[in-house]
Amino acid sequence: MIITYHGQAFVKLQQGDLVLAFNPISKESDNKSTRFGADLALVSLNESDFNGLEQVSHGEKIPFSITGPGEYEIGGVFIQGFSSKGSKEKVNTIYTITLDGIRLCHLGAISSLELEADVTEEIGSVDVLFVPIGGGTVLSPKEAAKLATSFEPKIIIPIMADAEGKEADCLKLFLKELGGGETVVDKLTIKKKDLEGKEGDVIIVKQT
Repeated sequence: MIITYHGQAFVKLQQGDLVLAFNPISKESDNKSTRFGADLALVSLNESDFNGLEQVSHGEKIPFSITGPGEYEIGGVFIQGFSSKGSKEKVNTIYTITLDGIRLCHLGAISSLELEADVTEEIGSVDVLFVPIGGGTVLSPKEAAKLATSFEPKIIIPIMADAEGKEADCLKLFLKELGGGETVVDKLTIKKKDLEGKEGDVIIVKQT
């Protein structure tokens, strides 16, 4: 599996011929958007930084789009969406998906530590967790660290925190809360066997 990061909460997963996009940035957003064709697109929040479905429709690829909570099975891929509190009191959807034996969870633009007990239980164990940091409409670095560790993931990937821009302090504080020891990569290529021995390892995937 190859994981690339395109800014904000926009993450691309590629497993073989399957391409999945979390929260593509719309061309209406003030933030830079990237365009490519995806088979599946998951939208956590109905705002321009998250709902750019047109940006992942390219050539013959028009994605099957999921824009809210529920259970879905597309092409043998099982996806769950869980309701949570997002920015501006909007509904944010947390998504879980398993690819190549790896269970991934994307917290979207979650803005509260408070999750229903049944949601936490249903999400269960997580191999790779994408957690938003700072930005004013999401979690503070301390809250993000607390929530991230509560899922006991093997790998934590912070998002919505620019390592070189105005959100750099948020990222530094987040890393401090987790004790440091992060790894920085241009993209993350990972297989199930690579997760052995990992416990809350922080990997920063650079924005492309």
